[in-house]
Amino acid sequence: MAQHSLPGSGTGAETPVAPAQRKRFRVHHLAEHKEAGRKLTMLTAYDTITARIFDEAGLDLLLVGDSAGDNVLGHENTIPVTLDEMVVAARAVARAAKHSMVVVDLPFGSYEASPEQALQSAVRIFKETGAQAVKIEGGKRIAAHVALLTGAGIPVFGHLGFTPQSENMLGGKRVQGRGDEAAELLCEDALALQEAGAVAVVLEMVPAPVAARATEILRIPTIGIGAGNEVDGQVLVWTDMAGMGAWSPRFAKQFGQVGQALSDAAQSYVAEVQSSTFPGPEHQYEH
Repeated sequence: MAQHSLPGSGTGAETPVAPAQRKRFRVHHLAEHKEAGRKLTMLTAYDTITARIFDEAGLDLLLVGDSAGDNVLGHENTIPVTLDEMVVAARAVARAAKHSMVVVDLPFGSYEASPEQALQSAVRIFKETGAQAVKIEGGKRIAAHVALLTGAGIPVFGHLGFTPQSENMLGGKRVQGRGDEAAELLCEDALALQEAGAVAVVLEMVPAPVAARATEILRIPTIGIGAGNEVDGQVLVWTDMAGMGAWSPRFAKQFGQVGQALSDAAQSYVAEVQSSTFPGPEHQYEH
């Protein structure tokens, strides 16, 4: 089996590293991946079952996203998600992730008031979950927040472009960074996050050339979601990636049809219970 100097799964031309051989993915590996031109891999996870599967599959990073709001909890968007809910989900994911770095969203209302509020929320996540980093939406306006968290020893991922917590201000789920002025502002925000100490920046729903420019000017890696291929890594909401619904965003690819497989299994279960073919003799205990 091929051996790699960096943790995580291999590229398409390499043999993935078996879970037992992988090391814990840590902050310094982010810079190493960018320098080596090796793509970072990230998926969302909200529970122990999926986190274990993704960790064993070789994901570098698992994002406990506030996207749980509209993908798990039944909300229309991410805004109602609470810090308490993020702690529960992050704790479950961190328990299963033996190799992947666990990154947790600070939800809406848990950091905007002040850098001190952000620190208090991030400290709670670190102390109660076992996660290794947090993610915050915004650019220059939250640079002081990032600096305070970084100074306290908490790695921070930034998030620019379409920022779901600001959906009402942005006028819905709209591509951000279009036009020269908007593109320049996005790059300025990215540089501000870097200078404040952020270890990486997520770019969501950003024109590919703009994301490529941000990637070029930053020392820290960029992770795209709907931001083209010239970024340092990719992230998707796992339910979009696995085909769990009838619809997924334009920027997502369904790498499997897990939703259909689960539906088929449930229908088979119903049919066998109703026909008394399950449980069979092999599923029963003798006297």
